Amino acid sequence: MEVVSVSPTCWDDELRGVVRGLLTTIGDKWTLVVVAALVDKRKRFTELQREIDGISHRVLTKTLRDLEHDGLVSREVHAEVPPRVEYALTPLGHTLLEPVEGLVRWVEEHGRTVIEHRADRRHEGSDGS
Repeated sequence: MEVVSVSPTCWDDELRGVVRGLLTTIGDKWTLVVVAALVDKRKRFTELQREIDGISHRVLTKTLRDLEHDGLVSREVHAEVPPRVEYALTPLGHTLLEPVEGLVRWVEEHGRTVIEHRADRRHEGSDGS
């Protein structure tokens, strides 16, 4: 296996804060699920809520607001009665897909090893050590 030398450190102070914020946002329980739901087409809030099993109204609202705040999702309000609001991935949001797919590939390659380590740690803790 080839080891690639990379530095995970961002040397720009301003961007380091952006990195931390984005990792917090995309690392939560629901963000990538919402992003995945928006990959193919724009959707209304209720469509997203029906499609994403287990997400609450409040959490979906917060997740969409966070993604919109970072420019990853657009929100379009149509002047209709009742109002129609649609959400879509922005071009910037679509650029997030490639690194996420890279992470998924990494998990496919190394996930079983992670599972083994987690199981080992659980067994260590159960015997009093």
